[in-house]
Amino acid sequence: MKPIRYTIVPKHPAAHLFEVTLTLADPDPAGQRFMLPVWIPGSYMVREFARNIVTLRAFNEAGRKVRIEKTDKHTWQAAPVKGGGALTLRYEVYAWDLSVRAAHLDDTTGFFNGTSVFLAALGHEAAPCIVEIQRPAGSAYRNWRVATALPETRGTKRYGFGEYRAENYDELIDHPVTLGEFALATFKAHGVPHDVVIAGRVVALDMDRLAADLKRICEAQIALFEPKTKKTPVDRYVFMTQAVSDGYGGLEHRASTALICNRTDLPVLGRPETSEGYRTYLGLCSHEYFHTWNVKRIKPAAFAPYDLTRENYTSLLWLFEGFTSYYDDLMLVRSGRITPDQYFELVGKTIGAVLRGSGRLKQSVAESSFDAWVKYYRQDENAPNAIVSYYAKGSLVALTLDLAIRAQTDHRKSLDDVMRLLWQRYGRDFYRGKAHGVGEDEVEALFAEATGADLSGLFGEAVRGTRDLPLAELLAPFGVTLAADAGTNGKPSLGAKTRGGADCTLTAVHDGGAAQKAGLSAGDVLVAVDGLRVTGSNLDALLTRHQPGAMVEVHAFRRDELRVARVKLDGPEALRYKLTVGEAGGKRAEPAAQRKGRERWLRG
Repeated sequence: MKPIRYTIVPKHPAAHLFEVTLTLADPDPAGQRFMLPVWIPGSYMVREFARNIVTLRAFNEAGRKVRIEKTDKHTWQAAPVKGGGALTLRYEVYAWDLSVRAAHLDDTTGFFNGTSVFLAALGHEAAPCIVEIQRPAGSAYRNWRVATALPETRGTKRYGFGEYRAENYDELIDHPVTLGEFALATFKAHGVPHDVVIAGRVVALDMDRLAADLKRICEAQIALFEPKTKKTPVDRYVFMTQAVSDGYGGLEHRASTALICNRTDLPVLGRPETSEGYRTYLGLCSHEYFHTWNVKRIKPAAFAPYDLTRENYTSLLWLFEGFTSYYDDLMLVRSGRITPDQYFELVGKTIGAVLRGSGRLKQSVAESSFDAWVKYYRQDENAPNAIVSYYAKGSLVALTLDLAIRAQTDHRKSLDDVMRLLWQRYGRDFYRGKAHGVGEDEVEALFAEATGADLSGLFGEAVRGTRDLPLAELLAPFGVTLAADAGTNGKPSLGAKTRGGADCTLTAVHDGGAAQKAGLSAGDVLVAVDGLRVTGSNLDALLTRHQPGAMVEVHAFRRDELRVARVKLDGPEALRYKLTVGEAGGKRAEPAAQRKGRERWLRG
């Protein structure tokens, strides 16, 4: 097949417009069709990227217009090119989405995913692609560079404007691009270069520390999947981060990740301490890097290949996102970036987050995975009462299965063995012409094959069931005690989530909680408690004056109607769960077997 040529230029940065040109040498003689994806892999929601195409025109080789019409929300049909020859499309894309999922452009930076800017020529998806990335016009952009994992063509320097190549459309859209001025560092993980790109204003950024920390994390993950060869699945990897005033998120790609974080979370020169924000950022990097294996190459069968025109349903996101959420923090402790106590604190927060929502008792992680398109990514005020996160509870399912495997096999096997089998059977050769995914009904048998453990009852309970996981029981043989912990917060509770600001608004009301029993609902704006005005910042102080079980009078507006409710306050909420090595408050010497088992789990 002849290559498809694309050109993309930040044509009007102040207007947030990219101009894209697509030239197809051999269009369908009956009339060529084009499509823009409606979703981006890794973010399971139909986003309708075609709505951002502002203008679109088609031309033949002589530059004469060719008729082209939109046939549905994301597809265009061009008329046959008279006399044959190439067909060229020229279109503008509005890019004002500062996230990892779409495209963004202004006079300070640019970013795009291929799913937002590159139309697919239907029937030519297997054709090689050449992309010319042009510098925006004007001296203000003379210091801009290009960061991407796309391979350069001959004559284009790395980080430079010029031509890049992809083997096919699927590869083209799996390499995001950052444009602008950015901080850059490079390290090698088991011999493979990894770039760290930070765009956005950050003062006194310690890039050397960041690169050193990421190197340890990456090498730990490489060793997990390839303990003998330490071979990575990529020739080069790029971490690209947009630092902003308030933001958090990441999206995985086959040889890179796009990240967004609060600039204050990044490490500062001369400050060796590890802040909570920096730990969170390293956990995000660890999560997205783990996806290099788990979901970018080890995939559910429903994603092999992706159908980018509609939702792709699978009940296995608990395995691909949940297990990745388990390993992201575990890799921080295995790489020495956090301590075991800090790891247990993170696990305790996850347990608390899952147990606070009654949706966990109504929806299994398999159902949550399947419904991601319509429930998890479209949460409303009733979400805590109706759904469970396949990320958060999925990570606890992974923990549950890992501990059970280790206990049953006397530590000879673990979840690591399951991940290695998945990698060897499904992931290692995925982009080498042997692409096939994990079937919906294959997972349980794979666990048995990899470990020899009998997990049938636990699978039914943890994956397909809605009962709480037996974590306390499973942690005990590892010398870890699990208990609810309200911390220093002993105030009574309304049994609801609130949003501060000028007003205090209920954003979610928990099943069976004080607010729900009193008739309050999400969206109600609290006005007063026992005659004292409620603001966006003083509710806690007002509640602290009462004891759990006290009856208080609450005034609230529902739309424009004032309501009065008699609320019997709940007891303090368990804000988190505490994992403690040894018996809580005990002083007995710990059995050596418990300590060794725990060390093997945490050290890998």
